[in-house]
Amino acid sequence: MKSFHKELWFEIPTRMDFINISENVQSAVTDSGIQEGLCLVNAMHITASVFINDDEPGLHRDYKRWLEELAPHEPISKYDHNRTGEDNGDAHHKRQIMGREVVVAVTEGRLHFGTWEQIFYGEFDGRRRKRVLVKIIGE
Repeated sequence: MKSFHKELWFEIPTRMDFINISENVQSAVTDSGIQEGLCLVNAMHITASVFINDDEPGLHRDYKRWLEELAPHEPISKYDHNRTGEDNGDAHHKRQIMGREVVVAVTEGRLHFGTWEQIFYGEFDGRRRKRVLVKIIGE
């Protein structure tokens, strides 16, 4: 069995956004040379997420609104975590809801998606550099 990894780096200028990283991940699969296996895509920061869904702008706006309703950024005093000097208590909650990682099958050297599926990096405490791990195993 072969193993390959690559780190993707992002610096999102806004506090919250979603970036389609499917092509970045497919590029890593291609570089790996693995034809049959599994691909793990993992947000390496506790205020960011990786998830699979449709690349539809209305859905993304809905997600942002829904997440802000569930875990609003302000008032900052709402979160005990922010008493440490941070202001990102909400971002930790948003990440917990949206998830840490995804695993996608690799078939014939391609990510094996269902209809409309794409991989997204979700940022909930932007304005600094963060990374995503892509780990591919297989033959």
